[in-house]
Order: sequence, then C-alpha cells, then structure tokens
Amino acid sequence: MTTAPQSKASLVRDHMASGQWDEAIRLAASFARLDKHREAILDARTAYTNPRWLTQLGIDPEAAKLAGHAALRERFA
Repeated sequence: MTTAPQSKASLVRDHMASGQWDEAIRLAASFARLDKHREAILDARTAYTNPRWLTQLGIDPEAAKLAGHAALRERFA
C-alpha cells in the first residue's frame, strides 16, 4: 500500500505545527506565488540564513523572523 505524497503547503503546515519555523520558512520561500506575504517570508528566510546581512541593511533579524511567522500563519493557516 502506498500513500499519496504530501503537498508542499501541507508540509509547511506540519513544520509550523511542530515549531520548526526555520524549515517552514525555508520551504515556503521556494514557492513562486506568495502574493502579499512574499517580502516578509523572504526576509525571514534571510534572517535564518544570513542574519548579519539584514543587520547591515538596518533590519532586525528577530523582527523579520516574527513577521515571517505571522505571514505564514496568515497564508497557510
């Protein structure tokens, strides 16, 4: 018996539910259509991968992560 593969969106929801925000952001950042949430999700991705870059741009990495979490909640909840 085989199971159907999970959609990427359901994987994002699973990561969010288990508190794996870095994985949820990483996966969501690869989506082509993020609409109004795009900037917050991509900034959060950068906050996880290269926080010093955001600091140099005058963006607080922790605030960017929290904004990304909120964007994921709104987009995928």
